[in-house]
Amino acid sequence: MQNNQKYLDELRHSAAHLLAAAILELWPEAKPTIGPPIEDGFYYDFDFARPISEADLPKIEKKMGEIIPTWKEFVRTEVTADEARAIFKSNPYKLELIDEIAAKGEKLTIYSSAPLSKPYTLSPKPFADLCRGGHVENPSKELKAFKLISLAGAYWRGDEKNRMLTRIYGTAFPAKEELAAHLAMLAEAKRRDHRKIGKELDLFAFSDLVGPGLPLFTPKGTRIRQGLENFIGELREAAGFERVWIPHIAKNELYKTSGHWEKFEDDIFHVKSKKTETGFVIKPMNCPHHTQIFAAQPRSYKDMPIRYFETTTIYRDENTGQLQGLSRVRSITQDDSHVFCRPDQVEEEARISQKLITALYDAIGIKLKIRLSTHDPEKMEKYLGTEKSWREAEQKLESMLKKDGREYFIGLGEAAFYAPKIDYIGIDSLGREWQLATIQLDTNQPHRFGLSYINEKGEKEEPVMIHVAVMGSTERFMAILIEHFAGAFPAWLAPEAVRVVPISEKFADYADKVRQTLQAARVSATLDDSNETLGKRIRGGEKQKIPYLLIVGDKEEKAGSVNIRKRGEKDQREEKLADFVKRIVTEISQKQL
Repeated sequence: MQNNQKYLDELRHSAAHLLAAAILELWPEAKPTIGPPIEDGFYYDFDFARPISEADLPKIEKKMGEIIPTWKEFVRTEVTADEARAIFKSNPYKLELIDEIAAKGEKLTIYSSAPLSKPYTLSPKPFADLCRGGHVENPSKELKAFKLISLAGAYWRGDEKNRMLTRIYGTAFPAKEELAAHLAMLAEAKRRDHRKIGKELDLFAFSDLVGPGLPLFTPKGTRIRQGLENFIGELREAAGFERVWIPHIAKNELYKTSGHWEKFEDDIFHVKSKKTETGFVIKPMNCPHHTQIFAAQPRSYKDMPIRYFETTTIYRDENTGQLQGLSRVRSITQDDSHVFCRPDQVEEEARISQKLITALYDAIGIKLKIRLSTHDPEKMEKYLGTEKSWREAEQKLESMLKKDGREYFIGLGEAAFYAPKIDYIGIDSLGREWQLATIQLDTNQPHRFGLSYINEKGEKEEPVMIHVAVMGSTERFMAILIEHFAGAFPAWLAPEAVRVVPISEKFADYADKVRQTLQAARVSATLDDSNETLGKRIRGGEKQKIPYLLIVGDKEEKAGSVNIRKRGEKDQREEKLADFVKRIVTEISQKQL
């Protein structure tokens, strides 16, 4: 049995059909819409006459188990548009899809759990669905390890103007052992959910008055943000990047020139002025602004490379139904940088940025996979520029990876619409994969904005523009980190690296002296001298996942020491305060995990 992604997609797509069959037997009036495989599973959207809940999932799963022994194959039947309309005459969603497929002149196919006979009719047995294909050969033998996971609301075709449907998520694996391991991972992921931990640790909040998808960061959450942004800023400045600043709005024309308007107009927030007819938008990208800083002065080949960076927020008009904690927001903070360089400098500049990326992910203990994301030559209408310019840019990125001996894989069609890129895919502590950092090699924006420098021959030449994001989105990156560490951040990143706890109020002054000594050494330290019992204060610090609790009393005050409780360790030890300060400063400066 193949255990590759193609086979998994086919298995999960088959499970989606099985789910739809079970739904129609339990709720014959339900209208199935679409049911694709997705990462780690599948879903199917239904229009129910009356609501169902997650309490119904075991019943649906049981029915799937009853049906599957009768499914020996998936039978493909090619039908005409009129035949398809007759079969699905009571399902407006299928009729809409049929009309679209027919208008494109594409074949219409139905897959059923047993052969169909003319005249074709829609009946629960055998189950039949409008489908392009991609199934397992023998579902009764291969569909043995499946599980329904959850329910969610989903607008038909992702459009808020359409009817809200019920989406049922599930997953399937070739073997029960694999399914069990996956379900255990999901349970752990639920325990680590950044929305739950973020509330428990008081890191961020959302407000109905502010609006959905617009997170508010508390002092603790802000310290984590600043720790990350400062670290990346220091790395960039050491590599020769210079900080810039740009406004949060711009004229429409900026994004029409860049090409973003054509591709992302529906995702852009528009700003209306009462004092000018000029159209403005809240910036959805930073790169067009940065081109104008470059364009503000004449440039020589001797000036190159020119490296800009800033950490700033962009805004996207995301659908409300797609927003999810910090993972999907409308205000997206980017650690954005852009390098303007000569063609002969591309490889070295990409290499410099790759070192910055590696430094961050080594510091947080996330391993990286590298994907070279290329254009799809059969769909050039999706991209700016020419086939020749795309191939040249891709070859330069690939050349750098090969020279550095980096392992990578090709992501055909995964490029941005304006540039090929190297994507760095992080693997967190649960084994989940996230697309994070990116290096994009862009020749299109310099051309569209008419950027130039004077080369060695005294002639105008277009620069190459390299876009680099180390975290990507600060908000999404924080969500991943919260779940990666389960809220137990290393001391260099924790909002509270140390909490000092006096045994009683009698030793509050010494405890405060300990706190001040740590703060003077630039260690994030707090003092808990509340009226709660010592045990409750210690448990409170442990619940807040603070790396170090320092307990101080008469013995410690006389010796100028602290009693150390390190997170995750049962043993306690006493240490001179000066020695502890020296050790934790080293731990923080070296970004130890």
